[in-house]
Amino acid sequence: MSIDINGVKYQIDLNHPVARYLNPILTASDVNRVWTDPALQVKTVHNAGVHVFQNQTTMLFRSHLRCGVSVIGKAISQNGLDDWIVDPKPALLPATENDSFAEDVDKAKLIENESGGVEDPRITRIDDTFLITYSAYHASVKNRVRVSLASTQDFVAFTRHGPVLDTDMRNVVIFPERINNRYLALFRPNDSTEGDVGGVFAEIKIGCADAWVGPWQIDDKPLMRTGAGPSAFQDKIGPGAPPLKTKHGWINIFHGVRSTMDGNPYTLGVALHDLDDPAKVQMSSIPILFPSKADCRVNDTDYVHVPNVVFTCAAVRHHDGIIYLYYGGNDTVMNLGITHEDVLAELCTRYGQDPLTGKRLYSL
Repeated sequence: MSIDINGVKYQIDLNHPVARYLNPILTASDVNRVWTDPALQVKTVHNAGVHVFQNQTTMLFRSHLRCGVSVIGKAISQNGLDDWIVDPKPALLPATENDSFAEDVDKAKLIENESGGVEDPRITRIDDTFLITYSAYHASVKNRVRVSLASTQDFVAFTRHGPVLDTDMRNVVIFPERINNRYLALFRPNDSTEGDVGGVFAEIKIGCADAWVGPWQIDDKPLMRTGAGPSAFQDKIGPGAPPLKTKHGWINIFHGVRSTMDGNPYTLGVALHDLDDPAKVQMSSIPILFPSKADCRVNDTDYVHVPNVVFTCAAVRHHDGIIYLYYGGNDTVMNLGITHEDVLAELCTRYGQDPLTGKRLYSL
């Protein structure tokens, strides 16, 4: 399949399911030219939520300040590809008393829990409201992370609704419409007692709620589980971009980790959920993107945060089935991949693995 983007043809097929654009599309240098206050100078730009709003593509990106705190900035582009315009100030900083809170939120508790930084926004549109799930870190309690929820209708004013769940959680993505009259989301728990891989880190669960503010009820049994090897996902998985509705089903682009003697490389995988019953899932055993040198092009003197990582919080589907996949490279720069729903769906149906055991469902 050949996809034309601005006069450049990108070849997409089962051997090359994602084509890299002219990356990176946004870097720390781009942000630092706008955020000139020394307190706001950043070392990274990555793991961004992206959505189309008022005929422009809005990006909420994560950045590490030089002091170590993560913040969320905003940039817009007319085509979702290039010429990104960075807002002069961060969109979301760790919460303070001056922020807007929903009525029933415990402000003091939320402010304390976000004191270590805010990270990895995912954006889901429900009717005229944009929901943003993001990881909030405690400044002094090690590994204390709560996925919190903010809402906006204009990407200027944000209302904080507090943690999605009152338990450690690392990845939460919300489906963009009600299914059987309920809201659904995918969850990846966090568990500091089991190290960084294995255990609940290798599970994705599904949950439902009557309202998008919750309360959320999460199924006890995982929807997807890895652990059987060899697999690029065998030691850790988690939902990445909010699911995309297609003629094939809900496309779920997730991240996966396989521990090695030289670290934990992150790859991107894909799963296909039934439109009417997302608990029915087909999962490709073949990753759609492996990390490479092309995913972190920086100057020799630039900081690189975590080598061998590709990580997504956003994918935008266009009317012709083309998907723009926004992903962070080495937790350092923002990149763009080009793919298509037909190719991703075919990987799931032809080259699957059992979503609960990891067993490959096809012969070599």
